[in-house]
Amino acid sequence: MRVSLADSVAIKYLNMKKKVLFVCIENSNRSQMSQAFAKMIGGDKVEAYSAGSKPSGIVNPKAIAAMKELSYDLSVHDSKSLDEVKPFAPFDAVVTMGCGDACPWMLAKQFIEWQIPDPKHMPPEEFNVVRDLIQQKVNDLLETL
Repeated sequence: MRVSLADSVAIKYLNMKKKVLFVCIENSNRSQMSQAFAKMIGGDKVEAYSAGSKPSGIVNPKAIAAMKELSYDLSVHDSKSLDEVKPFAPFDAVVTMGCGDACPWMLAKQFIEWQIPDPKHMPPEEFNVVRDLIQQKVNDLLETL
């Protein structure tokens, strides 16, 4: 059976890793957990990045604890600026979470805005509700890429 050039290009594209960037303000909670879930769910089919429009420089210990409950070590992540992830563009998707006008344009095929509350000051039970919402949204996103 012969495969046409168009089919071989389509097959190659389908087998390529998808690159996703998750952006929030401080890159300490929501975007960090999103990146972690993309790695956990997508495995070697996804390159996941996260950044902040005004990075705090740290990953929130609450986020580290919440992800540790799911056997993911978020303590190895760093809080990064958008400038630090620009070299990895273009992205298949850029997902923003509440950074509004502070999120500059990034080279990507699609832009998605998630309305997810910042769990920074929430008690652990509420924080984990946000974590679980992020997990579901990342799962849904990866199914569409």
